[in-house]
Amino acid sequence: MPTGVHLRDARRQLFEAAERVLLRDGPNGLTSRAVTDEAGCAKGVLHRHFPDFDAFLTDLVLDRAAQLETQASALRESAGTGTVASNLTSALTTLFGPVPVAIIPLITFRDELRARLRQAMPGGGIAILSQATAAISAYLTEERELGRIAADADIDSLTLSLVGGGHLLFADRDPGPPATAAVDRFVTAVIADAGR
Repeated sequence: MPTGVHLRDARRQLFEAAERVLLRDGPNGLTSRAVTDEAGCAKGVLHRHFPDFDAFLTDLVLDRAAQLETQASALRESAGTGTVASNLTSALTTLFGPVPVAIIPLITFRDELRARLRQAMPGGGIAILSQATAAISAYLTEERELGRIAADADIDSLTLSLVGGGHLLFADRDPGPPATAAVDRFVTAVIADAGR
């Protein structure tokens, strides 16, 4: 690669290149060389902006986890509107989009990445899943306060069921994401006893 290629926003371009590699080749294909080749820059560009590849991956995951906060806010704001099941179906579809689902195995299989994420934020060792869990829990709590979820509903158990089951629904990348109807059936079954 030529070393004279100037990147306007190297960090953003490297993150976007890493996403493309991750989606195309999976966690095993995500190397510093694959990222810089995809970004069209010299390998040294990555190391000018990040001390090592795990530092790059840590910042990538934290950046993508922060993006989920916008989606979490939208979910909280939907409390009291539409139906609880449709709001949760929409939220799971967004929270478990292709990039977050691809990042989860990356975190799972890179011990150093998990350790750095734990240092960077509470619950960071399982970033993405932590953000999804916090978003769903906050939404269900708000709906319970509005009386659309039973007052005695176990929010923690509902949240774990929705996040864990939702992740399993979306984790199989080969056929693409599950149909909205399948996600809605799943959500409806999980919250059936908690609804009002």
